[in-house]
Amino acid sequence: MSKMTEMTIPICSPAAQYRAIQQEIDAVVQQVLASGVWINGYWTHRFASQFADWCGVKRCIPVASGTDALEVAMRALMVGPGDEVITAANAGGYATSVCHVLGATPVWVDVWPETLGLDPDRLAVAVTDRTKVVVVTHLFGILGAVERVHKILKQLGRHDISIIEDCAQAHGAAIDGSKAGSFGHIGTFSFYPTKNLGAAGDAGAVVTNDPDLAERVARLSQYGWKKKYRSEMPRGRNSRIDEIQAAILCVKLPYVEGWNARRRQVLNAYAAGIELPNSIVGAAHHATVAHMAIMRSRRRDEIRRAMSRAGIASDIHYPVLDCDQISQLGLPGRKLPLPVSERALKEILTLPCYPEMTENQIQAVITTINDVTCTTAVSWQ
Repeated sequence: MSKMTEMTIPICSPAAQYRAIQQEIDAVVQQVLASGVWINGYWTHRFASQFADWCGVKRCIPVASGTDALEVAMRALMVGPGDEVITAANAGGYATSVCHVLGATPVWVDVWPETLGLDPDRLAVAVTDRTKVVVVTHLFGILGAVERVHKILKQLGRHDISIIEDCAQAHGAAIDGSKAGSFGHIGTFSFYPTKNLGAAGDAGAVVTNDPDLAERVARLSQYGWKKKYRSEMPRGRNSRIDEIQAAILCVKLPYVEGWNARRRQVLNAYAAGIELPNSIVGAAHHATVAHMAIMRSRRRDEIRRAMSRAGIASDIHYPVLDCDQISQLGLPGRKLPLPVSERALKEILTLPCYPEMTENQIQAVITTINDVTCTTAVSWQ
């Protein structure tokens, strides 16, 4: 293996992003603290308006986290005991966990090999008379086939089934000018610090073009209130973004398109430089914001060890399918055949991918992977 200069290359670097715009962030944080209004104030309303405009939707309701966004969205769609929710089996378990909170049954379906996103052609065998929602997760920042899901549900005569877009990894992913969150009945976002648009803590949002859904979400996220201290909607809860996170997101929002472009450059560099038979998931997809760079390799574990020795971080997103987690034992769930998901589980590796990566860091990742691939190829001869 070629000797590299000593360096530590993380999977992502929120700290580097903060340093780049530190003065702007520090200024708005001080404004919030000095104002004494730390919940439901100016910055929350400003961010809600700006993010809705940015996504191309009518309403945005900020909440406390991406998982809360999924829960409140499902509650607004009246998901409850006896209902079924179709979701990809490799999506990190977030929709699955919300199903169990609400008493609904997750139904796990397989994914496309090219993107590892939900395969809409599996819906025909997954849909039953109990199906209430399909969750399309834009996994790794690759826009899922929401329009295809709409078409298949229409063919099945199931206009009663709603589509939730899980956009937690896809801020700004777009096709023909329309962005993630604007294709389904409702969209959910996470602003966890490592996201393409990340806060300095937990935060999330629900977006929709449906005014009735928006009103339900707004009430459900604050105790079911119609007005202060007057709760009229059952099963409401408290899920609010705080003013500091909203202010930081307002500062960062204008930068996201540029950051996404740089992420795509990193992804494309990997796709061009990493040698076969390794491959980069979704690199050829025209609607990705490269939240993660996912490589598939039969030599995944060897490559990961080599990266670790070289001071290069890696991870596996995700190492266990949702339906196979120990926490699912004894809980309701329906698992359809998952050959694509199960094969990918043995091959996927998350590589460093963030806007602040230098060309030298990118090349170090490529060189380390290719050194292992070359050595392996020689050993096969």
